[in-house]
Amino acid sequence: MSILLTGLAASSGITIAPAHLLVESDLSIKKQHTADENHEVARLHDSFALSKTELQHLSKRAHELLGQRAVTIIDTQIAILDDPTLQKKIIDRINSHHDTAEWAVKRVEDYYLSIFERKNDNEYLYARATALRDVTKRVLSHLLNVPLPDPGLLDHRAIFVANNITPTDTAQFDKRYVAGIVTTNGGRTSHFTIMSKTLSLPAVVGVKDATAIIHDGDLLIVDGIHGKVIVNPTKEEVEHYRLLAGKFIQEQQKWGALKDKQTVSADGRRFEVGANVGTFADVIDAQEDGAEGIGLLRTEFLYMSKDELPTEEQQFNAYKRFVSAMNGQRVVARTLDIGGDKKLGMVALPHEDNPYLGFRAIRIGLARPEILRPQLRALLRASVYGRLAIMFPMIATIEEFQAARAILDDEKEKLEQAGIQVAKNIEVGMMLEIPAVAVMAEHFAKYVDFFSIGSNDLIQYLFAVDRGNQQVAYLYQELHPAVLRMVRQVIEAAHAEGKWVGMCGEMANNPYAVPLLMAMGLDEFSMSSSQILRVRSLINQLNTRKLQPLVHRAIHAETAAAVQELVEKYVPQVKL
Repeated sequence: MSILLTGLAASSGITIAPAHLLVESDLSIKKQHTADENHEVARLHDSFALSKTELQHLSKRAHELLGQRAVTIIDTQIAILDDPTLQKKIIDRINSHHDTAEWAVKRVEDYYLSIFERKNDNEYLYARATALRDVTKRVLSHLLNVPLPDPGLLDHRAIFVANNITPTDTAQFDKRYVAGIVTTNGGRTSHFTIMSKTLSLPAVVGVKDATAIIHDGDLLIVDGIHGKVIVNPTKEEVEHYRLLAGKFIQEQQKWGALKDKQTVSADGRRFEVGANVGTFADVIDAQEDGAEGIGLLRTEFLYMSKDELPTEEQQFNAYKRFVSAMNGQRVVARTLDIGGDKKLGMVALPHEDNPYLGFRAIRIGLARPEILRPQLRALLRASVYGRLAIMFPMIATIEEFQAARAILDDEKEKLEQAGIQVAKNIEVGMMLEIPAVAVMAEHFAKYVDFFSIGSNDLIQYLFAVDRGNQQVAYLYQELHPAVLRMVRQVIEAAHAEGKWVGMCGEMANNPYAVPLLMAMGLDEFSMSSSQILRVRSLINQLNTRKLQPLVHRAIHAETAAAVQELVEKYVPQVKL
């Protein structure tokens, strides 16, 4: 009897092959001290040097196998090894605590992971944690004299099953034999997606207990479209998925033709489908995947893994690069969004019993203008190099938005008085993440140029649910009529004032939600670049006028399940 496992679709496609478990090396460490600190520092330097040599070799291999984007990922790990701050922290730990080199490495890794550790949808921080873990694992393998597993030893076609697949693991793949990837950990991070997409490998991540349930040699179906893994499938399931795989290949060929065209529904309604990005590598992805702009630029990347706040000049150069690269397409930059799950070492935040409802995002920016003002100045200066929009996160009241807007206007005036050019057409909007704002949307719409609905937080706050908590995750329901009513209310309020509305949460790429959002009048969809062409293709096939009865029935349904059934009935294309 077959077993169905579910996870997150990290790279689209369908594959059928036997499983090959990638067993991790035992790098467990016990707390140990030393009487010879100099010896431990020498061991540390040796392990860093050996690790760097290996990564340089993998970087060369990645260039041959995966292209420049993959090289950038591995070069990021080399940069981590070269970071004097990291080495200094480890050496200080050895000297001040008399730790062995391996224990000091582990303690410093734990410190950084407490900052980077992924919560909810923060893919950039998860990617940073992944890179750090990969580097640390390599350093520890040399300190402990324990070899790392080599995926390149696979000599037959198979699907890798592991707790985690790192970028350097992927660089060692032999394309002739790797058919797909299944991991127990992870999310749709940009690093993982870049690697698996470049190799055209179907991948499903976050599959709970995959390494415990799946054994070497088990036949697997990996459905990277819907995030499913079937263990030891029946003949009927194998045949069904072979047909589905063929249809998917045909669809992909159609998607490629959409890259240079506008996104227009079957009845002529124009939509914009953009990308959520957190690094410049994501921008390259977005352009290759047909993005029509950047709907969410997460600016936190400039602040992470640093001991000091980035300067205005550092920020300006980074934002200029993003804006220039999009060749006149709109870039929506979100001001610094920290607090909750995102901590910064250089910004002391108070301990909070419930940080998700506490001192975070724009609340920090308004209380600490020495953080917000340089960022706004940098963004304003970068605005002349393309089409820039600025949005403030976690706005709860009209007074908060007005205060943030006043700071922006003040900095703009100062720049212009100093003879520094600023674009005249900068749109200023806000993330809509708090239900109270949705209720008051008709009033907020008078002051903003646009709303960007952060559906992830909006839904969590609406249902009082932490979707990362497995005990209550079932309550996180994107298709629930309460969510649909709230989104429709926001769109109608904005349109009444002549303002546009986007969405940058995961609901924007949910194929069951897209037809409903189209019919309700959502103007812009923003998502991980890997989903863009699929969503654009779906929009092109649908008629917004003919979807109006579906919206009417959906908002009057009683459950999310009932809404899904309605969408499947009206829009059979969502099942692919």
